Amino acid sequence: MYLNCHTYYSLRYGTIKPEQLLAIASENGIQTLALTDINTTSACLDIVRLSKKYKVKPVLGVDFRNKAEQQFIVIAKNNQGFQNINTYLSKFLHNQDLKIPEQPDDLLEDCFIVYPYQKGKHFELKQNEFLGIAPKDLNQLKFSKWNTHREKLVVLKTVSFQDKKGFNTHRLLRAIDNNTLLSKLPKSEEGHEDDKMLPYDELCEIYSEFPSLINNTESLLGHCSITFDFENPTPKNQRFLTENINSDYELLEQLTYKGIPYRYGKNVDPKIYNRIEKELSIIKQKGFVSYFLINWKILEYARSKNYYYVGRGSGANSIIAYLLRITDVDPIELDLYFERFINLFRQNPPDFDIDFSWKDRDDITEFIFKTFKHTALITVYNTFKYRASVRELGKVFGLPKSEIDLLTHGKFNVGKLDRLSLLVLKYSRYIEGFPNYLGIHAGGILISEKPIHYYGATFMPPKGFPTTQFDMIVAEDIGLYKFDILSQRGLGKIKDAVDIINENYKNQPPVDIHDIKRFKEDKRIKYLLKNAKAIGCFYVESPAMRMLLKKLRVDDYLGLVAASSVIRPGVSKSGMMRQYILRCRHPEKRKDAPAVLLDIMPETYGVMVYQEDVIKVAHYFGGLTLGEADMLRRGMSGKFRSRAEFLKVKQQFFDNCKNDGKSLELTAEIWRQIESFAGYAFAKGHSASYAVESYQSLFLKAYYPLEYMTATINNFGGFYSTELYVHEARMHNGIIESPCINNSYNQAIIKGKTIYLGFMFLQSFESKTTARILRERHQNGTFTSLDDFIERVPISIEQISILIKINAFRFTGINKRELLWEAHLKISKTIVQDHVVTLFKTRRISYNTPELPSTALENAFDEIELLGFPLCNPFHLLEVPSTSKLRAKHLEQLEGKYVKIEGYLVTTKNTSTSNGKRMYFGTFLDRDGDFIDTVHFPPIASKYPFRGKGIYEITGKVMIEFDCVSIEVSKFERLAVIEDPRYAVKSVNPTFQRKKSFKDLKTQYEHQ
Repeated sequence: MYLNCHTYYSLRYGTIKPEQLLAIASENGIQTLALTDINTTSACLDIVRLSKKYKVKPVLGVDFRNKAEQQFIVIAKNNQGFQNINTYLSKFLHNQDLKIPEQPDDLLEDCFIVYPYQKGKHFELKQNEFLGIAPKDLNQLKFSKWNTHREKLVVLKTVSFQDKKGFNTHRLLRAIDNNTLLSKLPKSEEGHEDDKMLPYDELCEIYSEFPSLINNTESLLGHCSITFDFENPTPKNQRFLTENINSDYELLEQLTYKGIPYRYGKNVDPKIYNRIEKELSIIKQKGFVSYFLINWKILEYARSKNYYYVGRGSGANSIIAYLLRITDVDPIELDLYFERFINLFRQNPPDFDIDFSWKDRDDITEFIFKTFKHTALITVYNTFKYRASVRELGKVFGLPKSEIDLLTHGKFNVGKLDRLSLLVLKYSRYIEGFPNYLGIHAGGILISEKPIHYYGATFMPPKGFPTTQFDMIVAEDIGLYKFDILSQRGLGKIKDAVDIINENYKNQPPVDIHDIKRFKEDKRIKYLLKNAKAIGCFYVESPAMRMLLKKLRVDDYLGLVAASSVIRPGVSKSGMMRQYILRCRHPEKRKDAPAVLLDIMPETYGVMVYQEDVIKVAHYFGGLTLGEADMLRRGMSGKFRSRAEFLKVKQQFFDNCKNDGKSLELTAEIWRQIESFAGYAFAKGHSASYAVESYQSLFLKAYYPLEYMTATINNFGGFYSTELYVHEARMHNGIIESPCINNSYNQAIIKGKTIYLGFMFLQSFESKTTARILRERHQNGTFTSLDDFIERVPISIEQISILIKINAFRFTGINKRELLWEAHLKISKTIVQDHVVTLFKTRRISYNTPELPSTALENAFDEIELLGFPLCNPFHLLEVPSTSKLRAKHLEQLEGKYVKIEGYLVTTKNTSTSNGKRMYFGTFLDRDGDFIDTVHFPPIASKYPFRGKGIYEITGKVMIEFDCVSIEVSKFERLAVIEDPRYAVKSVNPTFQRKKSFKDLKTQYEHQ
């Protein structure tokens, strides 16, 4: 009976959750309803999946609107009709300039079209077209020509909200969408207050004078039937890469055996062949052959373009993936648990996450869309967050910014708030979690056997690739499994560093960055790992990882693989990180582990570190089948909608342990450890993949530190800011130069030991100006003077001022303040255009500029303004020069003593204690450039907060645990820096001559 129902996926319009809509229908005795969200099919598959639970037959369609103005509703008779609707809707979603017409301009076969009465009463209706009569239209209908053509009339009772509160919420959402005050929201942008679902009998009563409308509506809905299999969904990905399934398997087998010499050489252990046969058999049996081949095809293209990539995820547990060069992790060497990767109970394909350089990923994506016919990116639902909602609703209610800020930051007394502020808080909580707009999944791509529009419509975000309107959870529910094509800057750093090295060292053989076996034995790499000197290196540079490497004394590959997973929250949350460190450093403590766990996980000393460990414990300790253990693994993952699967096997686990004679105390403790892993644990293959990339970056750092840091700077670092990587280059005897007109490029470059920062690091410097400079320099040689530069490069006064301030013309030997005077005299403020080539050069007027010296301190403040940091030692900028001799290297000798030391803030991390209070960890540099690590417990963190970048005087107690030195802070103060000499009143030549100091202004005020 309901042909026009909306969920909250009718973005910023509807207010009902999909499952809530079905529940309301069930309560009101509705057996069939049409979900017709506004210009979206986001909720359609979920409604079909959930409908059996509520015994409601779902019908699917779309309410086509221009903003809030309804044009028509299209309802699918069947799956083909649904596909046609999605294709038609996508035409408008791909081109925002297209307006939806009053009547469909395409022949929508296998569909019914319903026009709102006021729109469609003048149309000639086709066989599949109807007029929708809303309750408010009934009186007018009695006097209309359509009263005698009732066969074309249906009931049109719109459902957009559940109750009065839902309508109020709807109005607020409409005001947010229109960026207007609620009081100024036009009625044309709102739905009607009565757009609620009525009980079936009550709806029939409203239309009792027109029984044919009820019959027509029920007949229309009766002709509609949509089927999607959610009970036992088979994979819906592209079924084969070649002509058919058999030729696909032949190709997979051929590629597998062809890859053996590359990976294992000539002497191959028989167990490798056994593993291959086992995997090939299961991959074929489960229908995952094309999944492997599609990944292989994508990566074959990547290798042809010399793109670096890392294959990770559970797929790294597969020897087939290793031989096809999808991954670089040998599962035989690491004894990777095959059942974590794939088993006969598993419905969905194994997971390959393929990381590319951030510079290469877009080309890979384009290749996929060109190569595979039915392809789309996956959306994510960006939802209303509470604080953002408070801000939006505050604006809608017209609250002043100051009040909105107080509400946003929670700095208020509820008892003293006015009515509007209380409403803001109330409805912010209500809409929290509502979908706000559609975004793009970080790397998920669907490659489907059927057209994507068979499952839903697509929209076209600025990225330029069709994107689904449903997310990855819905996709997996239906059997569409994503290919993860991700990007990271770590690979960009490695590739760029290798290019720089090969260019700078042409007389030596090219660097083979894939020689991982040699890297694993390299003494320099072992030294960097063991001493945690890994700044800039992938995954091992953060303060937490730096400390963990020292605590574990990691100096080999397996140790790094373990550390990569131990650092994850799951191990620490279970309380087993400390146990792992103790058992690693003190072998005698390994006997503290329950014997059964030590037998299952000897490599990790009886501590669960990887997802595989959880499966092993569930299987061998808890007696679960591999199918149940896999269900447990899926329940552990944070990406699934609930922990129902996780809890499903809990009782079975406890029952099995009880029947096996294990104590309840031991069973409960092991289950607690398993549970704490939820959503956090890494697969061992995933950690091993990360470790491979870490080794590549460690090799480059060990042998070519300056080239590697140059590449790191150009890829905008990693964990830290550019400033720290510049500092790290300096610590390796690099000479850092600010951008230079004759030496710099857009990116940083290295010449010998000198690194010239690039123009791209300059705040507000335009890329088109950089292009002009580089083009002119390439065509006609270096610049000889400021006049020569102005003559050859069209540039605005604002842009050349940036270059002069950063000292890019230092080759002239002229003070930059004098250059600024010259530039202002010689460059007009008119619009900059490219120079027209002339036969004769006009002679420039030469001005006598005053002698205006600039100091090193002024240069430092110009660098802070334009680069974000000074190129000098920041300790030189202290107002009161430090006299302290204490350095980070001295702290090892001062365990348990209170010290006072200065540190330049690098980064902070905050966390919550068990009672919910905030504590902090700080990372600083001392005057020599060495690290100081601090711990700020809640009372100190509250009393002495961080106050932004700068140099702090740190007072506290030196603590040493597992060779890691830190200071437990008791007092904390940021030190004053000198007054910016560019603006200081007492400066020789202040930039603002009339600026007065605070002291001067205070004196002036007192004398008035």
